[in-house]
This record gives sequence, structure tokens and C-alpha cells, in this order.
Amino acid sequence: MSNRIVILGGGESGAGAAILAKTRGFDVFLSDFGKIADKYKALLQKYDITFEEEMHTEELILNADEVIKSPGIPDKVAIVKKIREKNIPVISEIEFAGRYTNAKMICITGANGKTTTTLLTYHIFKKAGLNVGLAGNVGQSFALQVAENNFDYYVIELSSFQLDGMYKFKADVAILTNITPDHLDRYEYQFQNYIDSKFRVIQNQLDSDHFIYCIDDEVTMIEMEKRKPGMVLMPFSIKKEVGFGAYANDEKLFIKTNNTQLTMSIQELALQGKHNTYNSMAAGLAASVYKIRKDIIRECLTDFQSIEHRLEPVFKVHGIEFINDSKATNVNSTWYALESVEKPIVWIAGGIDKGNDYSSLTDLVKQKVKAIICMGKDNSKIHKAFDGICETIVDTSSMHDAVRSAYYLAKQGDTVLLSPACASFDLFENYEDRGRKFKFEVGKL
Repeated sequence: MSNRIVILGGGESGAGAAILAKTRGFDVFLSDFGKIADKYKALLQKYDITFEEEMHTEELILNADEVIKSPGIPDKVAIVKKIREKNIPVISEIEFAGRYTNAKMICITGANGKTTTTLLTYHIFKKAGLNVGLAGNVGQSFALQVAENNFDYYVIELSSFQLDGMYKFKADVAILTNITPDHLDRYEYQFQNYIDSKFRVIQNQLDSDHFIYCIDDEVTMIEMEKRKPGMVLMPFSIKKEVGFGAYANDEKLFIKTNNTQLTMSIQELALQGKHNTYNSMAAGLAASVYKIRKDIIRECLTDFQSIEHRLEPVFKVHGIEFINDSKATNVNSTWYALESVEKPIVWIAGGIDKGNDYSSLTDLVKQKVKAIICMGKDNSKIHKAFDGICETIVDTSSMHDAVRSAYYLAKQGDTVLLSPACASFDLFENYEDRGRKFKFEVGKL
């Protein structure tokens, strides 16, 4: 048993991990190279945890028995390299917290749709009266909940970075929504490395555990052929009928498991659009594993409120609709957004490019986009991809200018869509900050 635990990063996951370690009797030290937010400092002080900010003191870190690293810190950072050189184990908060709970784990990953699927699954479990926590990339830190609550189930959204630091942790139900190139800057620009990372969601699963995945996703299916996993497989599709799993056509959605079938009209779904049909099927399948009643599943798929910053309708101004899709931080998310909007689009895009390939958007931009508003410090890749395809491309360097430009270029009946396809850190704190500033500026029109 390791005695000294060092935590790198003092955000939601780091503070939670520190508190869990402290309550379990470890000698705990937390180090953050940036500033720690006041609310996390207050938590650390409440539990009497030693911490430092705006520095990493090597002698206080390299004497750790184990290091819990926040998912936002890349492996190439100097201090992480030094920790690894000393063969000190580096794990994620999820791996650590999983040691201290016997709850059932429903774990969701994928390039797109994972937040919606996670929140929808949690909504169903909660409405069914189960004692359930929401954790990972959404909700409160998993470790903090393990320290302070006693849930029977956790619905956990997992990023590839969290999965990279997970070794013995096991999902009882694993959901993989899809795999498209994302975060390649963290994976040596090797797509296979990212695929391997996503498939860690099924590591350690037993034959009696469940894996829910999309058979319409080519990358997933190539990988399934290679791996031939042995757990209970629950596929979903909108292209073909599935005997055990879920499928949908233009009119109806079907969930077929263990001699029972739930059927509902596509029109009834709270979340419209193909991508959301996938999310609804995945959540419905997870609920069916735990024999949640069909009427509850149906009700939840009908009444779910969509999430902030994901295709969120903001306002109509003079007949122009404004949609906030700030959570679209990769090309595939933006593809879904462009695909789901029926009206002519003025598209606000740009930010920090993560090795993006915009070619998959070419056809949609040709068909639907009348103008592109670039919003970032370096917009050259967007220009390179769409000069000659979209006749109007405007550069801006603030949300105020981006929204004003979009408003002047749009006409009644058009949609202004913020769907950046990029990370936000060049001009904003995070995608939430970017989305809120968008809504604020639209509100001033």
C-alpha cells in the first residue's frame, strides 16, 4: 500500500482525489503549476490538505509512492517525465476512486455524443429511483463523491485522457459512441493510439459485463474485428436491424433485449437529429441492462432537456436563429451540427486547432453555409480549407466582433451557428466561457 500520494492539478478531479486520499489516511500533497480556483482552495483547506500553486517543487513530488494526474496535463510535461523516470506509478482520479467503491459503473466514452449520452443515462437511472451519482467529465468529481456519498451506481463520462490513466478499473457497462480523429496532438498524431485509448473502456470487463457500441461506426467495427471481445455485446444502428440491441429507421426506434422490446416514434424523442437518435439508443440500452421499466425509459427519452453549449437554441433576432454549439471542439461534432441545421447557415468557427482535417465538412459547407466567421488567433487552416468553397470568410478576434459580423451577414430565415471545431483556450477560459460570451453578445443585439 502506498503511503504518500501526490496529486498534479488542483481542479475538480484533483481536489476530489486529494480529499478521498486524505479521508483514506494517506499523506497527501497537491501541486498545480497554475492558479487554484478559490472554491477548490477552500475544499483543500477544509480537509487540511497541503498544496502549492504556480509551481512544482520537485523534492515534494518525486518522493511520492503514487501520483494522481489530472487529465488535462499532457505526458510530455517535464515534471511528468521526471515522475515516470523514477518509475512512480501515474494514475487517473477515476482509477484511484474506483478502488474505494463497489458501485456498478456505467462508463461512456467516444469522440462525440458522450456528454449527452451520459446525462441522458443518468436522467433515466435517477427517474427509476436508483441511488446514482454522475461523474467524470460532467458533474462532481468521482473521487469526491466516493469520499462523501454512498451511491450504488455511477454514470461516468470518460475522456481518452482519463482512460489513459486507468489500469485495474472495470466498467460493468461500457458505452462507446463513436471514434473520429480528435486530440491527435496528444497521441503523436497517430490515430491508432487514440483508438487504443478509447477501447480501454472495455479493459478488464468480464464475460457477464456489457459493451454498447455503434455498428454504423466504421472505425469501431474494424477494431472489433481485430479484438473480438468476449463480453455481452449490445450494438445499435440506424442503418440496419439488430436482433439484440437497438436500431432505428426514419419513423421508429426499437430497443430489443432479453425477450422484451421497447418501440417508440422518432418524433417523440426529446433530442432530434441522427446523432441524438444514437445517443438515445445507447442510453436506453444501458437502462435495459439494469431492467429499468420500459415506460420509464420511454418517458425519459421524451422529456430530457438538452444540455447547455450543445446545439442550444439561444434567441431569434429579426427572424435569425442563433445556436450555441460551443461544446463542438472537434471537426466531427461540427459535422453533426451543420448536418442538423436545415436553414442557410452563417457559421462561427475557429480557435486552437488540434490537428484538424476539415475535408469531411466540404460538402456540408458547399450545401448549407453562406458565410464563415473565423474567431481565433490563427485562422489560416480554416481559410485554406474553405477559400473558394464559401465565398464569404471574415476574420474576427473577439466574440463581440464575431456575433456582430454574423448578424450583419445573416438574413431573416438564416441560422447563425457557433460550432467552433476547435479548442477555446486562445481567447477563452474553456468552451463554457466561450458559449456564455456568445449568448451574452447575442442578447445585446
